[in-house]
Amino acid sequence: MTDVPPPLDLPVRPTLPAPAEPTLGSILAAARLAGASDVHVTTGGVPFVRIEGALIRFDAPPTTADEAAAIHAEIRRAANAPGTDDLDVCVDIPGAGRCRVNLHRHAHGPGVSLKLVPEQLLDIPALGLPESLYELTDFRVGLVLVTGPTNCGKSSTLAALLDRVNRTRRDHVITIEDPVEFVFKSELCNVTQRQVGPHSRSFASALRASLREDPDVILVSELRDLETIRTAIVAAETGHLVLGTLHTIDAASTLNRLLDVFPPKEQKQIRTMLAGSLRAIVSQRLLPRSGGGRRVPAYEILRVTPAVATLISDARTNQLPSALQTGRRLGMIDFDTRLEELVAARLIDRETAARNSKTPKRFGGGAA
Repeated sequence: MTDVPPPLDLPVRPTLPAPAEPTLGSILAAARLAGASDVHVTTGGVPFVRIEGALIRFDAPPTTADEAAAIHAEIRRAANAPGTDDLDVCVDIPGAGRCRVNLHRHAHGPGVSLKLVPEQLLDIPALGLPESLYELTDFRVGLVLVTGPTNCGKSSTLAALLDRVNRTRRDHVITIEDPVEFVFKSELCNVTQRQVGPHSRSFASALRASLREDPDVILVSELRDLETIRTAIVAAETGHLVLGTLHTIDAASTLNRLLDVFPPKEQKQIRTMLAGSLRAIVSQRLLPRSGGGRRVPAYEILRVTPAVATLISDARTNQLPSALQTGRRLGMIDFDTRLEELVAARLIDRETAARNSKTPKRFGGGAA
């Protein structure tokens, strides 16, 4: 007789109370009440929300094809985009606030993924980041990059920096986004927000056009291709403060990514341009808090000092970790040092630190 394996000891999956109705407004209202950051609704599946990085399902019946189609139709009306299945846009939903939405179709029918834009713009300290980052908004020229994986808070950090610019400077600010998430009201600055698609063909074309629109500060929500990166570096060299994001995990990988998009024959020139124009790289990620609750930001901050600029121009980015460690008094910090601080403060546990460290053995873990 064949031995029957014992049942798996799976953890109990938590659920949330079902929304009052299977409608977009009701689902989003329940998600905001639960403190969710994202919502997933798919035909034939139970709606899910993401809370502190983990997906949790509603205790609700599966979404029918008609219910999903109705949600698609409501979003298309709000976005003034009739008949569009694949759609990435930000819309304001009555009673539920502003959301970044992706409409799509899959094997069973319509689906939608929504990112809930925070109703209140948080400042840098409230985001768990050092207040010294506000110094980056004092630069009149140069390139400042905020990097990290998806859903790590890059947009919120950039929005907090831009809000500081808007309240303390008297400049023309142009944002180029896809789509526009945080909506800014002009304070001391004149803020012009442009969206790729409705307002311009691409990031690169919008960025080139912005240089003829008398800008002082330019925000590019994603540096995703060679032409956009090239134009951003030129803009930073020619008298503008450029803020942007990349999907990279630390300062060294950010510099390598910026250089690798260029043909080899151009890389020496680009290194020289970056050495002169780059001001700072802020890399961040959100980690589970020890004991539960709001996730904790871990970050790495590189300031481009003359010594760091020399490392960049001489293609010695492998020495950046040493520069980060010796630049603490200048406001720099490397990821592993910040992880040690979070462990010492009991905000994260050692296992979490080991999983996110470049040297896990430092926290009692295995090889990276």
